[in-house]
Amino acid sequence: MATGRTHRPATRSRGIPEATVARLPLYLRALTALSERSVPTVSSEELAAAAGVNSAKLRKDFSYLGSYGTRGVGYDVEYLVYQISRELGLTQDWPVVIVGIGNLGAALANYGGFASRGFRVAALIDADPAMAGKPVAGIPVQHTDELEKIIADNGVSIGVIATPAGAAQQVCERLVAAGVTSILNFAPTVLSVPDGVDVRKVDLSIELQILAFHEQRKAGEESEADAALPPVGAPGAGSATAAAVAAGSGVSAAAPAAATADAGATTAAAPAAAAGTGTGAGAAAAASAGAGRKGPDGDVPAVMPA
Repeated sequence: MATGRTHRPATRSRGIPEATVARLPLYLRALTALSERSVPTVSSEELAAAAGVNSAKLRKDFSYLGSYGTRGVGYDVEYLVYQISRELGLTQDWPVVIVGIGNLGAALANYGGFASRGFRVAALIDADPAMAGKPVAGIPVQHTDELEKIIADNGVSIGVIATPAGAAQQVCERLVAAGVTSILNFAPTVLSVPDGVDVRKVDLSIELQILAFHEQRKAGEESEADAALPPVGAPGAGSATAAAVAAGSGVSAAAPAAATADAGATTAAAPAAAAGTGTGAGAAAAASAGAGRKGPDGDVPAVMPA
């Protein structure tokens, strides 16, 4: 079986964009789930939804692999799993060393997904002499003094750093000097590496801080929305409520305003009519008094009594 020392992925030479490469594992994960359910084919829309991307982007990504699917049928799941696995270099054995066997390093060593995805944990390495020889996930921990020999003996090209931040750069330099050309860094620090060495950083605290930012922004937007609503009983609150009710019931919000205008016109016309009939202020007063009386059904009469 080939090892990572003699075979490198060909994605760069084939001109596949880095953004596409970053999405290929997402497609592979979704396809693997479909394969485990014995689903034979999948449409671009279904696969895009499962991977969390839009279907146009998915079809563009797959075009770099030379896979275009079949109209009306979709993509062959098993073949696409093979295609993506081959492109990512997962059809061969990649020996990996994990340096730093604390809580995180031990958790990574116990992760069962490595073997099923083309990676083999070749060695666990720690600087603590008390850890030497102790088995973790069935693999005995070895001291950092043996790091270079372990890398050479196992043909390792991928190293995982799970040490404290203060030790990460030194470990990185030793890994690179020994021939490691790809590093997955879990230490909360930025590593300096020479050209030709790829580093992927995983920082859980940064991811949580980004989520905290979004939570704070959502809370601020909710506060602004609440502040924009007029308090109950404030001028204009009734109009806003009436408009909201009108909007919800389908009644035009202009109707209350029209009714108010008509009422104002009637009130204004009453004194003039009284003056014309000779009833004077007495009729106007009677009309005013009648305005406060209820009709037989409890409503204000539509026509005031003469």
